[in-house]
Amino acid sequence: MEAVEIGDVMAAHDYDRLLAERHRHGDPEAFSELYDRFSSMVFGLAYRLIGNREEAADVAQEVFLRIFRHLGRFRGRSSLKTWIYRITMNQCRSYLARRRRPGISLADEHPENGMELEATALGPERRAAGHELGSRLNHALAEMSPKLREAVLLRDLEGLDYREIGRILKVRPGTVRSRIALVREQLRQLLGET
Repeated sequence: MEAVEIGDVMAAHDYDRLLAERHRHGDPEAFSELYDRFSSMVFGLAYRLIGNREEAADVAQEVFLRIFRHLGRFRGRSSLKTWIYRITMNQCRSYLARRRRPGISLADEHPENGMELEATALGPERRAAGHELGSRLNHALAEMSPKLREAVLLRDLEGLDYREIGRILKVRPGTVRSRIALVREQLRQLLGET
């Protein structure tokens, strides 16, 4: 089973390099394939980090413009997915740095946006409680430093492993673990769970 997974990873890595090579040689379908594979991932991450759909769509567009311009330079030292996550994170950081005004938190700017808890199968009372918890969670995450928020979003919502998150954030896997543990402890305290 593990050999299949390793083979799949190697095949994906080879395909990534092939896409970059095709793009470098002017194949317009290469970028279309890349966009189809990664557009929902890029938008989802941007939305979770920024908290507003329209702004996340703008950032996602900037991400793909950047990818289009630089895909020819992709050499495959990391996976294409990791490279795209890194570009997305950097674009979100730049956007948030430009947008932030002193004294206004991310949660205050767009309290109705952010991560939403799925609760459609629950009764009205549990949906209301879930919405309340989701709102509190969004607000708590928005108040945390971006470094902490990024690590926990990549792990808990994107499902990435510690090594991949480390490559994206350019830190060691142990640092990722520490950040995630810190976020979880802060969330327990902020949400009143001991």
